[in-house]
Amino acid sequence: MFGPAQSVLTGKRKRLMPRSISLRPATAIIYDDGSVADVVMRGIALHLKAQNWNLAGFVQLNEPQPGRPRCSMALEEMSSGLRVGISEDRGPEARGCMLDIAELTRASAIASVALERRPDLLVINKFGKTEAAGRGFRPLLAEALLLEVPLLIAVPRANHEAWQSFVADASADFSIGTLSTDATEAARQLGLVQTATVA
Repeated sequence: MFGPAQSVLTGKRKRLMPRSISLRPATAIIYDDGSVADVVMRGIALHLKAQNWNLAGFVQLNEPQPGRPRCSMALEEMSSGLRVGISEDRGPEARGCMLDIAELTRASAIASVALERRPDLLVINKFGKTEAAGRGFRPLLAEALLLEVPLLIAVPRANHEAWQSFVADASADFSIGTLSTDATEAARQLGLVQTATVA
């Protein structure tokens, strides 16, 4: 399997050369605090992107809303930078889940198009309740596994059993508490590394 593309300078032109590297079908970060997981996932994704990995999928951004008990949630697509708001505005007194399923479905369709280009890694912000129930990003995750596109995902501890049932033995799972707070080191711990060479 080909993994991340290596940036190589040839004369004055810069081109990407595929590097042969074996990645697991899926790598999951198991967490309890979603806000911490969002920061870790974004940090790792940005680090890999800076290393010329061809990424698809989403990281989550949470924006505080004045007078509201919950943040506004948005997803940032890693290949284009496109942002998709996934919070449903239910008013200032709303409690419970604010997830906009229609927008999440739209985000999944966007990532599915990027998946057709066979990225080095598909990054998905969460295997949440929606995915555990068979909706949301679940079809996209199944497509990535079928196409043998490696996957990095965050999984709430409450959904870990559902995740394991979905992927069987295809995933290497890491508790977020065992990972370094440094994105470069965390990526190494997860096996998401490439050895720099000069060509």
